Amino acid sequence: MNPQTAPILEKIIPEAEDFLPLNGTDYVEFYVGNAKQAAHFYKTAFGFQSLAYAGLATGLKDRESYVVQQGKIRLVLTSPLHGGTEIGRHVDQHGDGVKAVALWVDDAEKSFHETVKRGAQPYLEPKTESDAHGEVKRSGIRAYGDTVHLFVERSQYNGVFLPGFVEWKTDYNPAPAGLKYVDHMVANVGWGEMNQWVNFYARILGFAQLISFDDKDISTDYTALMSKVMSNGNGRIKFPINEPAEGKKKSQIEEYLDFYGGPGIQHIAVATDNIVETVSALKSRGVEFLTVPTTYYDDLLDRVGQIDEDLQPLRELGILVDRDEEGYLLQIFTKPVEPRPTVFFEIIQRKGAKSFGKGNFKALFEAIEREQELRGTL
Repeated sequence: MNPQTAPILEKIIPEAEDFLPLNGTDYVEFYVGNAKQAAHFYKTAFGFQSLAYAGLATGLKDRESYVVQQGKIRLVLTSPLHGGTEIGRHVDQHGDGVKAVALWVDDAEKSFHETVKRGAQPYLEPKTESDAHGEVKRSGIRAYGDTVHLFVERSQYNGVFLPGFVEWKTDYNPAPAGLKYVDHMVANVGWGEMNQWVNFYARILGFAQLISFDDKDISTDYTALMSKVMSNGNGRIKFPINEPAEGKKKSQIEEYLDFYGGPGIQHIAVATDNIVETVSALKSRGVEFLTVPTTYYDDLLDRVGQIDEDLQPLRELGILVDRDEEGYLLQIFTKPVEPRPTVFFEIIQRKGAKSFGKGNFKALFEAIEREQELRGTL
């Protein structure tokens, strides 16, 4: 099975200790109220393809999971089959949300013991799962809120996904939308908790701080937040961590924490090689995006310099642009994809830039505030 990795950064993160190491994002598992319908949504709206299934038909009695894939991105959508389950309690408290970020490693047992001895709280003791296609070893530790990190070792496995899953074949497979890999995943944590989790990733997983933003960088007239970006040594795994900061009104982080019922994954950034084509395809399928005033584009080239793309399609689609010392990036953010204003997606195309769009923060957060105002939660 092809490794689920993002391209390696040109520069190794200098302070990170890659003692595991982490090879990439293996999969992201959502606990959802209706996995079958969620899979249909991600296929229809985002262009994911049917990959694997596990449930009653494969001998499972407590849950049903559908796996969809696009490029190197795998989403596992899991629902309970009975009331009173741990999965059901997660959905009841958080709504549909990310339970597990699975990391591809060379040695799942070593990854477990190395992180636990550094202070991680165990979630899944190392276990070997096997079928006719080989074996997979998995283990896991707890992170912020109810979120967990799983370590997946699959070098001895040639099956469709994991033991216990069968190939999921469907007649309905809309065309992909050009999504390639997970660029980064953003966590929202509570007041004063950002540095606790920054230290967790540094101490437990050997990550280093790539960049930080304070409330002077990320603020509007009403709301503010602070953020630090943690990365593993090869740059394949990047976790920005946000916490609220004092503002005149409720920030997007506070809104998330209120509706999610605690810390969790706020958004998943997925990469594309052609953001104009991808966003055009997604919009035609009903994906809704945050919008910025057209005045954002009036002085865009003065702010970011020359870019390869025509300005008009960017203006029409609402795509943002920012530049750092290594290049520029293009990005856009969906509206929340759940009933609660919690999880959303970022579509990003990097043209050399290694940053996260600092120059767009004010425009982005004002766009979020407009949505909060409509929801009555600002």
